[in-house]
Amino acid sequence: MTRLSVNLNKVALIRNSRGANQPDLLKVAKDCEAFGAEGITVHPRPDQRHIRYDDIPLLKEMVTTEFNIEGNPTKAFIDLVLKNKPHQVTLVPDKPGALTSDAGWDTVKEKEFLSDVLKTFNTAGIRTSLFVGTDLKMINGAKECGADRIELYTGPYAKNYTADRALAVADFKFAAEEAQKINIGLNAGHDLNLKNLTYFGESLTNLLEVSIGHALIIDSLYYGLQNTIQMYLKCLKTA
Repeated sequence: MTRLSVNLNKVALIRNSRGANQPDLLKVAKDCEAFGAEGITVHPRPDQRHIRYDDIPLLKEMVTTEFNIEGNPTKAFIDLVLKNKPHQVTLVPDKPGALTSDAGWDTVKEKEFLSDVLKTFNTAGIRTSLFVGTDLKMINGAKECGADRIELYTGPYAKNYTADRALAVADFKFAAEEAQKINIGLNAGHDLNLKNLTYFGESLTNLLEVSIGHALIIDSLYYGLQNTIQMYLKCLKTA
């Protein structure tokens, strides 16, 4: 079954907006795990507008499921990951100040750079993943760079799901088949939600993990965090 990793960035964003420790990020992480989440994801950005660098060692200490750190591999980010050694690091090519991650790596153009960074993390025993689109060249490029997994950027799928879900998922099915063919693990994330998650999971049979934050936190305002996590898990079990 596909694993659910809960992204806590929006929880940290709310906390930071008042300058105190409400909500308590560590408590929320513990609760997410207690409610069934199979992983915790964070994405520390250079401006630290949500997850802060000093959150990472505290989360590393208490997370008992899979700990996944996402981010652009700047020197500061690389040092942070190596110092705290999560189970997985997901490299994302977001520019400083980006509102959200909205594109994957050009693994052909950035092959030398990515290969060096991935080797550093792999040598440290950290599973590596590259954020990519559905272009098969980029997926094969990720394999050539030495990534253990790819994470498909699912923004286009979510955007087009309502109009024609079969068409929306078609490129992702081809991408998943290619990943399976070349023996690279498959994750996915971005704008997946209660409406579109089940169909996506049904369509990609080799999907190992989804990382969901924004939609899950919004849904928790209406359904409560425990119920919401169970609803997302049900989507994945149904798939």
